[in-house]
Amino acid sequence: MKAFRLPSLIIVLALVLAACAPVAAPAEPTVAPMPTEVPTEEPIVEPSNTIVDIAAGNPDFSTLVAAVTAAGLVEALSGEGPFTVFAPTNEAFAKLPEGTLESLLLPENKQALTDILLYHVVSGSVLAADVVNLSEAETLLGKNVNIKVDMGSVMINEANVVSTDIIADNGVIHVIDSVILPPADLADIVDTAVADGRFTTLAAALGAAELVETLKGEGPFTVFAPTDDAFAALPEGTVESLLLPENKQALTDILLYHVVAGKVMAADVVSLTEAETVFGQNVSIKVDMGKVYINESEVIITDIETSNGVIHVIDAVLLPKDDIVDTAVADGRFTTLAAALGAAELIETLKGEGPFTVFAPTDDAFAKLPAGTVESLLLPENKQQLIDILLYNVVAGKVMAEDVVTLTEAETVLGQNVSIKVEMGKVYINESEVIITDIVTSNGVIHVIDTVLLPN
Repeated sequence: MKAFRLPSLIIVLALVLAACAPVAAPAEPTVAPMPTEVPTEEPIVEPSNTIVDIAAGNPDFSTLVAAVTAAGLVEALSGEGPFTVFAPTNEAFAKLPEGTLESLLLPENKQALTDILLYHVVSGSVLAADVVNLSEAETLLGKNVNIKVDMGSVMINEANVVSTDIIADNGVIHVIDSVILPPADLADIVDTAVADGRFTTLAAALGAAELVETLKGEGPFTVFAPTDDAFAALPEGTVESLLLPENKQALTDILLYHVVAGKVMAADVVSLTEAETVFGQNVSIKVDMGKVYINESEVIITDIETSNGVIHVIDAVLLPKDDIVDTAVADGRFTTLAAALGAAELIETLKGEGPFTVFAPTDDAFAKLPAGTVESLLLPENKQQLIDILLYNVVAGKVMAEDVVTLTEAETVLGQNVSIKVEMGKVYINESEVIITDIVTSNGVIHVIDTVLLPN
């Protein structure tokens, strides 16, 4: 029994000792090395929708984008703004004269290109509803564009607005169908005329009359400027004579008869019937079949703006009006009438303020009288009879042809009436045909007749 129990005891002891043995420390965990850079998240970029972005995303503005880039304005027009851009399409740029765009895109023309582009930009966000209430707007170039609404269409200068209110983050785009070009720095009237090349005679005349400094003055003036061709249409030798020193006053009078005080644009001219010149006499203004006439001269070009006024180009030289007597004498067809006025001592009367309307018989008309009649009437003893005849050819007031044809009679200065009739497009005073009308003078008007009017 003792032999059995001893081994058992040993086994039990061994187990106890094993249980009491010290526990080994656990192994140290493996630690991964720290990365040298800490990864960060990509920033969230808000999508951009600036004026430049919108233009760049529209193929119709590819030329505009190229121009903005060449001018170095991309950053500026991508800025905070806000801006209002009148954006020309590719077709608008294509309207420019051939080679213009290519020239503007050259580096040496960067400033000119910049000026043009800035002339299309207005500070602030101006929506279509506001644009139509404006007459002009100042551009970033510092020069104004004109704004007008006509028959529901909006125009910026001469460009039509074809699309409006394209909203960008930094402003608004309005699409236009033409490139708008900034006005050049304007020269005065004289310098403009000289530079034009069509007014060499006018320029020489202004010099001879010593009116250059006057028309280079502050003004403003409106000048109806005859071309070289207009001066050439005067009777041979007239221009050469007028340029002589002894005819300086006559030349001055003629030139001042082409000048009106103030700046009268074409839109205003057509609403007038006459205008007072600096010479002191009026010019008549009429619109006929869409054409404008100053006296008998046609206006062929309008609204050449200058720094001190405006020029309208005309195709004939305007000649100041003499009074009725001087006009008749200068005409050459009224020598008998002039002699009769002298014999009747009516010259001073018909050189007076008036106005008068004279039905003027030609020399041929007086020649129709019975032989010896004129010679007899010119005798001193027949002075009263001559006066009566002459006064029977005169009506008080200025009665133009368009007024004459609406009358059936008119009272003469003699106190007797003349009858007026229109027949087959011809006008008759009594039995005398009116062959020329509306010779306007400083104190009335002359209508030429083919027969002497004789009182009852």
